[in-house]
Amino acid sequence: MTQSFWESEVAEAIEPQQPIAEPAAQPTSEQATESDAEPGTLALSTDEFSALEDRILRAVNLVKHERQARAEADERAAAAEAKLREEAPRAEQLQNEVSGLRAEREQVRQRVERLLSQLDALEL
Repeated sequence: MTQSFWESEVAEAIEPQQPIAEPAAQPTSEQATESDAEPGTLALSTDEFSALEDRILRAVNLVKHERQARAEADERAAAAEAKLREEAPRAEQLQNEVSGLRAEREQVRQRVERLLSQLDALEL
């Protein structure tokens, strides 16, 4: 008799001292009540088994969807990083240009102030 990992865990969780009985042939929903089940066995009705199967299928589909979404996000992140590396020199160039323009503006401002002060001196 071989037990699946799941069956052995269920048996230990139910009653660790009792051995697991072989599962009976597919019980009908009338036979699958908990009061009729032997100790140490797990009785599932067809509806319960179908519901469990549906939940597992939904979980598998969810995992597939999440893996696909993660792969797409990784691709977008890689593309964004590549674009950032491509644009970094341009950004640095623009920063240098802005710094140069600010320095030039300061020089022009100082020259205009000197000219204005010379004009004020002439009017006196």
